[in-house]
Amino acid sequence: MSALLTDDPPPAAAAATAALAGRSPAALAWSRFRRDRTGVASGIVVALFFVVGLGAPVISRLYGKNPYTTYGQNQPGLLDAFGYPVGPMGGMSSHFWLGIEPGLGRDVFTQLIYGIRTSLLISLAVVLIVTVIGTLVGITAGYAGRWIDYSASRLIDLILCFPATLFFVAFIPVAQSAFVSPTQPVPTWMRATTVVLVLSAFGWASTARLLRGQVLSLREREFIQSAQVIGVPAHRIILRELLPNLWTPILISVSLAVPSYVTTEAALSFLGAGMVEPTPDWGRMIQRGAEVYNADFSYMLFPGLAMLVFVLAFNLLGDAVRDALDPKSSR
Repeated sequence: MSALLTDDPPPAAAAATAALAGRSPAALAWSRFRRDRTGVASGIVVALFFVVGLGAPVISRLYGKNPYTTYGQNQPGLLDAFGYPVGPMGGMSSHFWLGIEPGLGRDVFTQLIYGIRTSLLISLAVVLIVTVIGTLVGITAGYAGRWIDYSASRLIDLILCFPATLFFVAFIPVAQSAFVSPTQPVPTWMRATTVVLVLSAFGWASTARLLRGQVLSLREREFIQSAQVIGVPAHRIILRELLPNLWTPILISVSLAVPSYVTTEAALSFLGAGMVEPTPDWGRMIQRGAEVYNADFSYMLFPGLAMLVFVLAFNLLGDAVRDALDPKSSR
């Protein structure tokens, strides 16, 4: 009877509370993520894309083909008189798992996996740069305040007002012409570097605005003001107090930015401002497939389906990461 009149929690609840109290925030987030079946499945799919993309040269060597050889023109019987693959679904067979490209007759499977590599490397490079710049600008503007915050905010507003895709299409060729003569072909590495730099130059603003708002809220908290009162240097406050509280929005921003830049890079290649022949790229494959879809729909189907699966899986993974790091957001 006395046990019922006390305010102490039941033993089972007390044990569960103690178990949770002894775990770090990262362990709690990982536990919540593992219980999310959709998030786990999406993570497996995303990891598979990364493994296939980064291991494309090894897979191509084991497969026995590469994305540059024109098999249809070198081997008779693969293309018909009009240059279209012989056989169903773009000439799919045991030798060419996803068929061959109309016209040149290149292997679709190796183009697809090398296209994953191209899109991932470009998008990851852009995300890394915009995250670093956006974090630096957002934290500096939010913590310093006054004229620094005002100037940074106006710069962010200016960058965000640009029509992104249209500006990218117009500006990337201009940036490339500054280094290469219009009469000479642009090297692949320079084309990829230009795409990364242009996307990065106009992509950091959204991250900076997000983190600026977070810092404006955090700098009014008691632990920040206490550190300022006792004379803790600003760089120590930023590194020891602010930055650990910003990892959640930074990780969420990264998880949602990667699929966005994958589709942006593909759109630029589709419009002719990104990667061009003969570099394997999803956007370039879709652009070529749009020209021949009446006779061979499969050449546009495979890269389109791969992009759909990757973007959907990464977006679901981003939602799962957000819910795991901030469980209140799903309530």
